[in-house]
Amino acid sequence: MSTEEIDEMGPIDFVVIEWPGTQPTGEALPYLVDLVDRGIVRILDLAFLTKGDDGTVAGVEISELAEQVAEIKVFEGASSGLLSEDDKADAGEAMDPGSSAALLVYENRWAGPFAAAVRRSGGQLVADGRIPVQSLIAALDDAEDD
Repeated sequence: MSTEEIDEMGPIDFVVIEWPGTQPTGEALPYLVDLVDRGIVRILDLAFLTKGDDGTVAGVEISELAEQVAEIKVFEGASSGLLSEDDKADAGEAMDPGSSAALLVYENRWAGPFAAAVRRSGGQLVADGRIPVQSLIAALDDAEDD
């Protein structure tokens, strides 16, 4: 990737999405594919992990998941090299025993032009965060009770 391409990139985020049991069902997959197809996000890395009841974390190849969810093959080879073994170990620490997870690193392409303009003007991101939907609902319920 050239310096010019990197300069025009949108913000990069990562998420760890956990499922109870050993594998996701694939229900969310069409929505992720749609986000990619519409140019809203670009998948940089996608890794799947399992955490045994004994706490052992292991990687799962997409080809293994494709046995149950054939559509997942579209993301085979999604690896930019940004994810290290330490990143996967950190994700494993966040997981519950007996679960599986997807570790996803993605570019917010929708924000690329805005982010590039901010950088060109000398601006920089100094803080960010995310409000989980459950927290938003709780805050709205609390405000309604007041």
